[in-house]
Amino acid sequence: MATHLDLEEQEQLDRLKHFWARWGTVITIAVLVVAAAFTGWKGYEWYQRDQAAKAGALFDELERAAGANDTAKVAQAFGDLRDRHASTAFTQQGALLAASVQFNAGQLDEAVKTLSWASAQAREDEYRTVARLRLAGILIEQKKPQEALAQLDAAKAAGFEALVADRRGDALAALGKADEARAAWTQAYSALDAKIEYRRLIEAKLAAAGAPRPADVQSALKEATR
Repeated sequence: MATHLDLEEQEQLDRLKHFWARWGTVITIAVLVVAAAFTGWKGYEWYQRDQAAKAGALFDELERAAGANDTAKVAQAFGDLRDRHASTAFTQQGALLAASVQFNAGQLDEAVKTLSWASAQAREDEYRTVARLRLAGILIEQKKPQEALAQLDAAKAAGFEALVADRRGDALAALGKADEARAAWTQAYSALDAKIEYRRLIEAKLAAAGAPRPADVQSALKEATR
């Protein structure tokens, strides 16, 4: 009986050896690949958290400098963010904050450089669109409306259509294209909800450009005067 069992065990052992000889290398490689992928993913998660923490610290530094209107420290903090942590959300936000400080300080060329970086390098389309809107505004102020239009052509994020149309009207007006400017402002006005206060600014632009009041405003005025 014992001999019979020994023979069965030997056969099983032989089959196992044969199986391992044929498939052992493949199985070992597969296990190593899975283990490496798991370790790599965990390492990537740690790296992302580490980068976000470091970027957050630099963004705090940028915010403090912005609060103090220290343009030199703002430029340095944003430069560090851009060079070390370009892919983080903190850097996208930091670009808009730095450009705002630079603009308010009259450093238009520096603001243009900062917004140009954000419009090209920000990872999220919303940040790129906001950067292009602000950049277009500065370019119009610098008497470069054609360059402003080029920025607006690339501003594609959903939900910003009215603001893009409004800024496009500003650029077209600066080019002396009054009819096209009125059309752009009318488009912007129509795209905004009636409760949004910004609508009044666009209405004022239309009035200054000699455009008739939009139909819904005329109706409201008629109702109010009955």
